[in-house]
Amino acid sequence: MVDNDTQEFPPSFNPRFEIELTNGDYNRYLLYSEAEILAVLRLITQKGTLITVHFDHGRFFFLTSMIGVMPESAEFVLDVGSNEEMNARALRADKLICTTLVDKVKIQFGLERLRRAEYQGNIAFVGAMPDKLLRLQRREFFRLSTPVVDPIRLCMMLEPEGQTTSVSLLDISGGGVGLMLPVDLAALLEKGRMLENCKITLPGEGLLIIALCVRNMFNVTSRGGSRYVRVGCEFIDLSAARLSAVQRYIIRVERERKARLSGLS
Repeated sequence: MVDNDTQEFPPSFNPRFEIELTNGDYNRYLLYSEAEILAVLRLITQKGTLITVHFDHGRFFFLTSMIGVMPESAEFVLDVGSNEEMNARALRADKLICTTLVDKVKIQFGLERLRRAEYQGNIAFVGAMPDKLLRLQRREFFRLSTPVVDPIRLCMMLEPEGQTTSVSLLDISGGGVGLMLPVDLAALLEKGRMLENCKITLPGEGLLIIALCVRNMFNVTSRGGSRYVRVGCEFIDLSAARLSAVQRYIIRVERERKARLSGLS
């Protein structure tokens, strides 16, 4: 039994769970494969991480841990809380959200109900294996610095008159791209701005038409005293086919670089 800090939030509290958002920003972090979800649940069990179970529209929560996974019945087992009143509330809830952190990766999944059951001689909570699970790891992609000679170009529309601007990529990953822009050009951007219909031609992969969102901007001064702005942009709703093309390009370029360093090419 977990000696938890069960709490009640004020009625006006409205927690934000990424797994419930429908704007598409988090779709690529959702797992639907039963095998992948089972692997994550087993990892949570092995690590013994604390799980926060939210219910009644996030107003109540209790802390617990996952103590078992039962793939034969497609269920998992949670330790019960120390507060019997809150345990009873959780059992009556018809929608619960579980959140935890495993190796700095946020995990979220929902379930419709919990039930009491005996597990290894003790009373526990049992829930059905979720049909989807959010594994939110924003910095899971390897970032490749793009060539300085014959650079990759990004074409985007910045000017109010609809003129297209072409800039060199500083780096690229499966999550987005980095740009190094002159100060006057960067002044046309701001954090959170969406850039639609951007075009990148990756050698060996062809033309990609993508949407980007500006996530960060900071000033950089070169050794010669020139000022630039480093702009980090995230891919938005990148399809599986386009993500595969980006990853193939990165893997190929990195393999060629390693071969050159080892004298094999």
